[in-house]
Amino acid sequence: MASYNFKSAGKTQEQIALETIKSTRIPYGIKTPLLLGTTEGILSMNYSLGDQFADNLRNLLLTNWGERLGLFKFGANLKPLTTEFANLDDFDSQAIQRIKDAVEKWMPFIDLQNFSSQVDRTENKNTAVIKLNISYNIPALQITNKGLQIVLNVI
Repeated sequence: MASYNFKSAGKTQEQIALETIKSTRIPYGIKTPLLLGTTEGILSMNYSLGDQFADNLRNLLLTNWGERLGLFKFGANLKPLTTEFANLDDFDSQAIQRIKDAVEKWMPFIDLQNFSSQVDRTENKNTAVIKLNISYNIPALQITNKGLQIVLNVI
């Protein structure tokens, strides 16, 4: 009988293939804004559903009607609110309603929680920057207390 050392035993091709498949991360989508990738490929990618949904939600809220080819009503359409910001007394309620309608239509699996807004008029009285803070949950993925900040420039 022969004697063998286990340290010298190699791996079969099937074992190597299974380890390669397990170690390969599968991307869910491209990160926006577009960034050149480092080791993962040409563009940076999202490798978790939570990150991909956060990216999709930000893009939904920043998209205005007519900007998405083939889907005219896609987006929250917040830009028109900023053009009449000085005349609107109920900016927050209109923004909340538009955000709620867009999320219910295009991303119904997201549970919106809280909304707050902050107006910054540091440059001059005619222009402003509005920061909308939105918190949400994704119950199907057990993701809770995620936050997102949208920055809108008032003309």
